[in-house]
Amino acid sequence: MSNHGNNSPNQTKFIFVSGGVLSGLGKGVTAASLGLLLKNRGYSVGNIKCENYLNLDSGNINPIEHGDVFLCEDGLEADLDLGTYERFLEVEVGHKNFTTMGQIYSKVIENSKNLQYDGATVDAIPYVPEEAIRRIQESAQGFDFILVELGGTAGEYQNAIYYEAYRIMKLRFPQDVLHIHVTYFPKPSHINELKSKPTQLSVRTLNSMGIQPDFIVGRAELVIDEKRKEKVAFYCNLRTDEVISNPDCDSIYEVPIVFAEQQFDEKVLNKLNLPPNKQDLTAWKDLVSVIQHKRSQPVTVAIIAKYIATGDYELEDSYQSLVESLKIASWHSDVDLRISFINAESLEKEGKKAQEDLAKAHGIIVPIGWGSRGVEGKIAAIKYARENKVPYLGLCYGMQLACVEFARNVAHLTDANTAEVDDKTPHPIIHQIPFEEQYQRIKGEGASMRLGAYDCILKADTLAHAIYQKHQAFKDEKTNLISERHRHRYEFNNEYRGVLADHGLIISGTSPDDFFVEMIELPKSMHPFFIATQAHPEYKSRPLHPHPLFTEFLAAAKKR
Repeated sequence: MSNHGNNSPNQTKFIFVSGGVLSGLGKGVTAASLGLLLKNRGYSVGNIKCENYLNLDSGNINPIEHGDVFLCEDGLEADLDLGTYERFLEVEVGHKNFTTMGQIYSKVIENSKNLQYDGATVDAIPYVPEEAIRRIQESAQGFDFILVELGGTAGEYQNAIYYEAYRIMKLRFPQDVLHIHVTYFPKPSHINELKSKPTQLSVRTLNSMGIQPDFIVGRAELVIDEKRKEKVAFYCNLRTDEVISNPDCDSIYEVPIVFAEQQFDEKVLNKLNLPPNKQDLTAWKDLVSVIQHKRSQPVTVAIIAKYIATGDYELEDSYQSLVESLKIASWHSDVDLRISFINAESLEKEGKKAQEDLAKAHGIIVPIGWGSRGVEGKIAAIKYARENKVPYLGLCYGMQLACVEFARNVAHLTDANTAEVDDKTPHPIIHQIPFEEQYQRIKGEGASMRLGAYDCILKADTLAHAIYQKHQAFKDEKTNLISERHRHRYEFNNEYRGVLADHGLIISGTSPDDFFVEMIELPKSMHPFFIATQAHPEYKSRPLHPHPLFTEFLAAAKKR
């Protein structure tokens, strides 16, 4: 794109997106939807998520606490919003697109120890926001726009540093930085209207920090009407057309269309003195039409889960990437998807409802997991899928435990287990390998992991090979090479390859040096569709490009 004639580094425009009133409003979806519209108009769009916590990444946070950890190509374990940006913007994100307060403070302390501040007294202000600004500008290199999503809500002391970073950047580059504030308009059950007072108070909080938002995006059950827009605009120092409605939709993928109808992207470009360029949302509108299409054939997929309970409620956020991948595949497979979360611990205790729900499933998935809790329930579900010929897809732990189940019940290694659960087992089908830099990275004391993208060679004439070939998903078809993302600590024990293969298990994918078992399956003579991978294909599925494994898994479930 041509030079914008502005005074910011790299000619980049910075769009900060903050939240108010309550968490979980969908700042990431809001930012990503706007980014999609800007990209559609010919601009390059990047992003950075600024998290409040002191953790250096999201990898060690219980998913019940903070939702699904999104695994990036470069091995970053990040907030689930980074998955939203990958899916909407069709880009790969990683370390440069994510920062935490822990990273920022650690860097400032390290700099001070290394005498990089010329003997100054290193106060939080300005040194900490300046480090945040450095990271934001680093993420912006090469992009026309950078979306800067601020974690948390306005008024929290944890994230005040990020708001100060915005204030400083706005002073330095007034023509190139703007602020979008996402707030909530509640609709109390005893009052049949949307209420704007929480938004007014949230903006007042911003004003107290020296910040005037350029746009307000109002999240609500319903469309925000003109009267409410006029009221908010008056009290928040905005024009009415700078208040954007973001009502509940059946699918988050409708949000870009909702914004386009309000010319949100055009208004942003106008405020930043940029040409609107031509817009063509045909592909995205076609996707929304496909999503909205009513499907006649229901298919129930059971996910054997352990990260779902939080108090009296159940969360899907812990498995967001998996759920999104299944939804995306269902739209392109003309399947009316019904997802049934089954608590692995209930299966372990032979709970009646859990067993009844399992029996209703047309397909079974055992996803990622850590530790011993619920493991025997997951193994029981795998055994049920194998013996009853229910289509099965194992992801990460789901592959490891499928190997354990097969070893116990088919290869007659009765006490087989994973060393993660029982380090005294006589048959450690899954074990830890000695640390080698080419394979793993150290996450903490004594903890090595495989993280990020790794190559795999698929064996010809296998189900795995047929799936990737059908969907032209090879990284290199001549060598049967694929690439998928990994996030795990334990590995298949190669000492058991022979005995499991002798009893019918097919090792259909290995690392290029044949050291790691990456995919296993059962032959058609034993099962119509039983496949598992050490990798995480759910992190690479996108709305316009469903992942082949989920597409074919649903096709098998649909047949059942």
